[in-house]
Amino acid sequence: MDHPAFPPPDPRRSPRTGWTRAHWEAVADHLLASVEPYATDDFAQYRLPGRASRAGVVSDGLEGFARTFLLAAFRIAGAGGDVPPALVERYARGLVAGTDPAHPYAWPPLVDMSQQLVEAASVALALHETRPWLFDRLSAAERERVVAWLAGFVGKCTPDNNWVLFRVVVEQFLAEVGGPHEPDEITGGLARIEDWHVGDGWYSDGKGKNFDYYCGWALHLYPSLWARMAGDTARQQLYAARLGRFLEQYQHFFAADGGPVHQGRSLTYRFAAVAPLWLGALTGASPLPPGRTRRIASGVLRHFADRGAPDARGLLTPGWYEPFPPVVQDYSGPASPYWASKAFLGLLVPPDHPVWTDPEEPAPVELADQVVAMPAPGWLLHATRADGVVRLVNHGSDRDRVQPADGVPDPHYLRLGYTSHTGPDHGGVDNQLAVIAPDGTASARRRIEPLAVGDRFAASAYRDGDVHVVTASVVRGAAEIRVHRVTAPTGRRVRDGGHALAAPVPLDTRAADGVALARRPDGLTSAVRALHGFTRAGVVAAKGANAFGSHSATPHVIADSHPGGTAVYVSLVRLAVAGDDPPVVGVRVEDDLVELALPDGAVTIRWGDVPTCERST
Repeated sequence: MDHPAFPPPDPRRSPRTGWTRAHWEAVADHLLASVEPYATDDFAQYRLPGRASRAGVVSDGLEGFARTFLLAAFRIAGAGGDVPPALVERYARGLVAGTDPAHPYAWPPLVDMSQQLVEAASVALALHETRPWLFDRLSAAERERVVAWLAGFVGKCTPDNNWVLFRVVVEQFLAEVGGPHEPDEITGGLARIEDWHVGDGWYSDGKGKNFDYYCGWALHLYPSLWARMAGDTARQQLYAARLGRFLEQYQHFFAADGGPVHQGRSLTYRFAAVAPLWLGALTGASPLPPGRTRRIASGVLRHFADRGAPDARGLLTPGWYEPFPPVVQDYSGPASPYWASKAFLGLLVPPDHPVWTDPEEPAPVELADQVVAMPAPGWLLHATRADGVVRLVNHGSDRDRVQPADGVPDPHYLRLGYTSHTGPDHGGVDNQLAVIAPDGTASARRRIEPLAVGDRFAASAYRDGDVHVVTASVVRGAAEIRVHRVTAPTGRRVRDGGHALAAPVPLDTRAADGVALARRPDGLTSAVRALHGFTRAGVVAAKGANAFGSHSATPHVIADSHPGGTAVYVSLVRLAVAGDDPPVVGVRVEDDLVELALPDGAVTIRWGDVPTCERST
């Protein structure tokens, strides 16, 4: 990103990213200025270019107003109202026009299960934060119209997921200004999320195993901000304690270059992923050094700004770096990416707070190799200092319990692995252990059964018809050794895919002697080595299937014929900036145990009902 108002870097205060609060303010100003040309009359809606969502262009226009209003609110409140008056006036006019039923660009009413309910929460939060400069300065009649529109939320039905929290913040604002609200609906929404808290600060987004960035940018964010609005100190303490435990693990999700692990839905919200980091600073809940919070958050914002988000027009497009339709859900419209506004929550933290004034401190991945076991979501994270790459081994999150049984498996939840430098190929073979029938039908890892997460080890299982697969993962450095116990009919092929690597140009690939790899021009290499049971290796290339580049390639290994019954297959998967082939690991399989000979000792996996891992030096 390059525009005239962007300040120079500050290597003294920010030796890692060069960015300070002034850079955050400049990006916010740039985003806000860039959407203004797309406003309708009186700024009631922002109709950005692009494909309409399933909710239609009017709802999309409201979304454009609400999500950029949240960004404007953080900018206005963070500056104590010391912003150009035109910014405040713009959103005041939009509020007055949007809530006027007679206006040609009036907002649609709040009805059951509608997208408008989502946007109402952003409007309510923004009104709360800017109240002295905006809501309180409206006329009595204008305030009544705003309240009447928001009051449409009372009694409305929402999906049974993070949406229950939109009601909580909307009705809390209504309570503040003497509007209609139901206290039981506020407490009911807060009570509902208690059923989804699985420990260590992790929430599932509704029933099942829906672990993703919604845990941070919704299920932590809204309750903590509600407690701040309501002055509920008891719940503030509860949410702060959970947020602190969550951030201890969450800080590891970001690569040295600022890239977040690419997993879950709504990834087009991009740098919204840093919202819980700022929330920890805002509420005093963070266990992180203040300089580390800013270093990670600024690193993420700069990561996207340097890679085309926002684009040359100053707009956030539906995609990751560039537009990429497969990463966008059908509920997303042209303005949906502006939930990224949540990243600017840090502007509510005063400028003299240590999170803004302390020198940047290194992120964990910059200090040493990291391995983090996360039993609550069923994840095992390993990151390497040498290349700054973060890898997430998935043995728990599937989101399949809220998906149609006959629907397409979601590649952002069901794969064995995700990283900060790669994304799944849509329709690809990456990070899947598939058993393939003679007609070409491949088994699908759908409902994941988490079995174990421990020291550098995790395991899970899945069943698909007459196929049953138990997978145990052992991580060491950049490598993951996968041990699969496959029960299947005779003659099936067994395929294990590595990470799908993508680039703007075709990748260098090779497959021979049980090793397959794909390499980007910058040296980042995805590789798979057959260690036991697999008979050959290959690479699948694709075009237009990956958010990280138009060309992608996935190395994989194959066993041509399953013997029938139960057999064991072992592979080594690696993503690293490394010129050499992935290492050879000795493997011994005997009855219900598998022994791996690693450079620092032996690892023994015993199957049983729940796989276990024993280490000896």
